[in-house]
Amino acid sequence: MDVLDASAKPELYVMQSPIADAFTIGMGKPFTVITSGLYDLVTHDEMRFVMGHELGHALSGHAVYRTMMMHLLRLARSFGVLPVGGWALRAIVAALLEWQRKSELSGDRAGLLCAQDLDTALRVEMKLAGGCRLDKLDSEAFLAQAREYETSGDMRDGVLKLLNLELQTHPFSVLRAAALTHWVDTGGYAKVIAGEYPRRADDGNAKFADDLGAAARYYRDGFDQSNDPLIKGIRDGFGGIVEGVGRAASNAADSLGRKITEWRQPSK
Repeated sequence: MDVLDASAKPELYVMQSPIADAFTIGMGKPFTVITSGLYDLVTHDEMRFVMGHELGHALSGHAVYRTMMMHLLRLARSFGVLPVGGWALRAIVAALLEWQRKSELSGDRAGLLCAQDLDTALRVEMKLAGGCRLDKLDSEAFLAQAREYETSGDMRDGVLKLLNLELQTHPFSVLRAAALTHWVDTGGYAKVIAGEYPRRADDGNAKFADDLGAAARYYRDGFDQSNDPLIKGIRDGFGGIVEGVGRAASNAADSLGRKITEWRQPSK
């Protein structure tokens, strides 16, 4: 908690389940649930990563949206028999699931900041993927799977990967491990450890326009740099059109952000 400067400690519950899982939910006061399967699976040091991950969710406000998503998923099953309602709700759920998958990567970063050891974090990801038999697993081979997943196959494989991931609440463990390793290799982790990160005291001066514009640029850059066969096919096939749409989306996000910032400012 001290590492993440958490002012309050979420209540922790253990749920009897053989499935290795943990989650943080709640509207006003979030709480964390860890299954007995995960509790028995990880070591003390690995538990620091797990709890840091969940505390990161709580501090980032992810618990509220996860709670909303859980209710929407239940609602989607009820509306599934109605074509119009089902498709509309599916679009909302798909967007929330994409957000949640990205939030899991943020949680992993918080977990690494607490564990402060990449090998420990990678062991947790490998255990989530393959259970407790770490003597049968190799971290380099594990990361190689992520590289192969992202680059191999053709456009048909890209479509299948998209459909396979669409309704998942978490990215595949190999992709989470690769994302965490990339964050370390590109210096992001070292910057935070060195104290180079936004402070809560500066939140009042932060501009929503900057955040929204940065998010749009992040997704545009991710699209431009992706090695996924489907994304590469779209990018290569539509070249200038995609680039123009990307610039337009980024500019629109900047403009919308400035407007929202103006609306949020108190009138004089």
